[in-house]
Amino acid sequence: MTARYMLDTNIVSHIMQGRDQGLLQKLQSVPVGNIVLSSVTLGEIMYGLERRANPARLLAALEQILLRMDVLAWTREVAQCYGKLCASMERYGINLSDLDMMIAAHALADKAILVSRDKAFLQLHEALTVEVW
Repeated sequence: MTARYMLDTNIVSHIMQGRDQGLLQKLQSVPVGNIVLSSVTLGEIMYGLERRANPARLLAALEQILLRMDVLAWTREVAQCYGKLCASMERYGINLSDLDMMIAAHALADKAILVSRDKAFLQLHEALTVEVW
């Protein structure tokens, strides 16, 4: 079975900027359908775009990205995974932002590898598979 990857917000942002050739090549090497986004990530990206004075170029880039991958909805199962993950990590003194924990739980519930450049996610290595692209 081919691995499924869930992209974190910072990875999507780098893709939208289009300047990281290594990242773009890695993205192209993964078969279509094996890369997904959490609806939480899309929300974070949209928030960032709405704060910009002229987001047209980046919005167009986002639309191109969304042609290649599915956006997964937040479900009851994901919410249950979120509760368990937060409680478990809290016992170890690990606390990420709420949105980061939501994205991590979404990847975990979907059995996806989380792709991020945010080193904070590496603290979850016992619970979640994380790759840095």
